[in-house]
Amino acid sequence: MLSILVAVDGSKSSDRVVDQVIKDLALLKEPAEVHVLNVQLPLVGVNVKLFISKEELADYYQEHGVAALQSARDQLAAAGVAHLHHIGVGDPGPVIVQYAEDKRCSRIYMGSRGLGSVKGMILGSVATKVIHLVTMPVVLVK
Repeated sequence: MLSILVAVDGSKSSDRVVDQVIKDLALLKEPAEVHVLNVQLPLVGVNVKLFISKEELADYYQEHGVAALQSARDQLAAAGVAHLHHIGVGDPGPVIVQYAEDKRCSRIYMGSRGLGSVKGMILGSVATKVIHLVTMPVVLVK
């Protein structure tokens, strides 16, 4: 069975990625397992762990991850595409790669730019990291 990882960050670019996944799945003659992943950047700082419990931090990542996944999940549900959703925490590029490997995905779909702050790059830094770290195909959607 084809297994696809769809990396989303809650941006308009992510919505276009999910649209492309839905179109591509409609063309397939075989079932596919779809994993939708959002990666939360870890809160850093010397004092973060002194003032915020592990449970509160986990709740924070969960709340923000669910919000970032919502549009993608709505789009997939409206198209009748069954999917699993995941929230990771860490450096997005390596986390995306690790999830794809752990889930034995045959390809990764992601936007070429999302919510990053650098506007002038041809490819976003996360997309660049993923491309350099994986051996599976990566579908970049502008």
